[in-house]
Amino acid sequence: MCDLLGCGTHQKLPPIVIDPEQRRLFLKGLASLPLASVLAFPELSRAAADRLDTVSITLPTGETVSAAVALPEAATAPAIILIHEWWGLNDQIKSVAAELANMGYIALAVDLYNGKSATDPEGAKALMQAVDGQQATTTLIEWNKWLRGHKQASGKIGTVGWCFGGGWSLNASLAAPVDATVIYYGNVAVSADKLKNLRGPVLGHFATKDGWINQEMVDGFENEAAKAGKADSLSVHWYEADHAFANPTSSRYDAEDAALSWQRTRDFFKKYLT
Repeated sequence: MCDLLGCGTHQKLPPIVIDPEQRRLFLKGLASLPLASVLAFPELSRAAADRLDTVSITLPTGETVSAAVALPEAATAPAIILIHEWWGLNDQIKSVAAELANMGYIALAVDLYNGKSATDPEGAKALMQAVDGQQATTTLIEWNKWLRGHKQASGKIGTVGWCFGGGWSLNASLAAPVDATVIYYGNVAVSADKLKNLRGPVLGHFATKDGWINQEMVDGFENEAAKAGKADSLSVHWYEADHAFANPTSSRYDAEDAALSWQRTRDFFKKYLT
């Protein structure tokens, strides 16, 4: 998995001053701001995250797990499962969920760290290494079921994840059928036998300067997908950037590539979920 440098570090961002009227409208959901602006500044991310509700389910093993959900205005809508980076389910990921809800999706940001999060690489690494793979898989399967039973659900489900969550976005799609999978620089070292379980197409965003999720790993992923008969279902995009390039709080953030990858993600979900 990521080492202490592999997933980037947080920038120390300057404070932001928001016009009181703009803040009031944003809090009420009456004003929109570019997603990158919301993600880059804690005050805006907090405001967006506050719009989400916390929901819980009990796993077959008896554990209770929680997630944050943002609902669209539409009576019926497709759903997207969001899986956090190695930092945990923080305001940044919740902000993306809020944006997806604004776009018309039921957006469920799952928590694979049981309520914990980190702000430094050492803490993030410890949380990531403490994840029980079987429980995480069961958690994602049960949330898939929960979404399919949601009163607003159209029946279409997608997944998206970043870094640690990028690999788990793929794992979630292998564990329970979904209609579209998006991976941001996540672990894709998966065999053809497992990839045969994919039902829907996969979109992958990868960085040329990434020292861990590298060309060798992604080439292997494409080869295994071909062996599984899934070559036509896989779309891979490379960016002249580094790991975590889509995270505005990362020192490796690349605004141009982040915007391009997000537009491709939006178009992908629109094509396969709506």
